Amino acid sequence: MDGWDLPTSLTVGGARRPIRSDFRDALYLMGIFADPELEPDEKAAVCLRVLFVDGEDIPAGQAEEAFQAAVDFLDGGIPAGGRRASPRVVDLQQDAPILIPAVNKVLGREIRALPYLHWWTFLAAYMEVGDSLFSTVVGLRQKRARGRKLEKYEQQFWNENRALVELRRKQTPQDRARREQLRELFV
Repeated sequence: MDGWDLPTSLTVGGARRPIRSDFRDALYLMGIFADPELEPDEKAAVCLRVLFVDGEDIPAGQAEEAFQAAVDFLDGGIPAGGRRASPRVVDLQQDAPILIPAVNKVLGREIRALPYLHWWTFLAAYMEVGDSLFSTVVGLRQKRARGRKLEKYEQQFWNENRALVELRRKQTPQDRARREQLRELFV
């Protein structure tokens, strides 16, 4: 993929396949990838059906290639090599109310009112988010995730805004089963 272009199709099996490149579709897929109830193959299948306009028509023999092309697109065309896994400090669904104003500020417009905004344009604005409530919250989460102590004023902010700052844990089927077992013990 060429970083100077905004791709609206991806090459799979030597042919160009049109994709849904709006930021809303990509954010939906990010939510799918974060869903603990879905297996990796289910996530991949949903990705192909959502991202590719003709996703249901991709031959099984090309599914792996199509999925890799999709992941490369969702990564903004930035090679993944050398990146190390880092603790999760952003939840796009939970953080939407503070993320959207930060991206709006960078782009100088209300993105939700736009009929279309390319995923890479959204991603570029996301990467350029500067001083904002969103960056403050993410900075505090990063500090905590790395085991660093919060300053007194940061701890106070955390305590006063706990619902905003703390990431809610996604419940898995196993979590629900354990909770049900506990409930039965006390009934």
